[in-house]
Amino acid sequence: MKFINFNFNKYSFSEIFKLSLFKIKTIIFYPNSKLIRFPFDVRGKKYINFGFGLTTGVGCRFEAYDNLKSTKSLVFGKNIQLNDYVHITAMNNVVIGDNVLMASKIYISDCSHGFYSGGKMDSSPNQYPIERSYNVSEVIIEDNVWLGEFVSVLPGVKIGKGAIIGSNSVVTKNIPANTIAVGTPAKVIKKYNFKINKWERVKK
Repeated sequence: MKFINFNFNKYSFSEIFKLSLFKIKTIIFYPNSKLIRFPFDVRGKKYINFGFGLTTGVGCRFEAYDNLKSTKSLVFGKNIQLNDYVHITAMNNVVIGDNVLMASKIYISDCSHGFYSGGKMDSSPNQYPIERSYNVSEVIIEDNVWLGEFVSVLPGVKIGKGAIIGSNSVVTKNIPANTIAVGTPAKVIKKYNFKINKWERVKK
């Protein structure tokens, strides 16, 4: 049984005791994960691939549903770290790549109640929101992505490898690899230049 190497200067005795309990529960219920902090709300566990080396903060909530493809609806890669109160909903396909870091209070979903694009399938405001047809479109978050505090990632989005999403941003469209995006909706403001090894501002 492998336990975390605690830094006794960093944690109090009560914190070490709590972490030890979390680790024991992790080994029992999520053996391929590094550390799951409880409470931890999982709905549709059989539709989730937890990957390897997952770490979570407290209060995380994962919801996954049968996508009728005989594949997992929510897929985690390796060595992902999520902080407190990350909420992920996967009705069809949400994939999170290796070494992704997420701050707290993040929302990621591949579905929403209703259609609002101005097309023939638009939902009526007279219909109860919960009864409106689901609008479902996959979400892909590639390797080495970092999501800041309070970020929301909406259906149909792909965030490229190495991208950074600033705090409080709402991602409604694809974000290219190796860029920094901020705002509502999130827009790219910087791109990494591998020739000079520096982040450069994107010209408007």
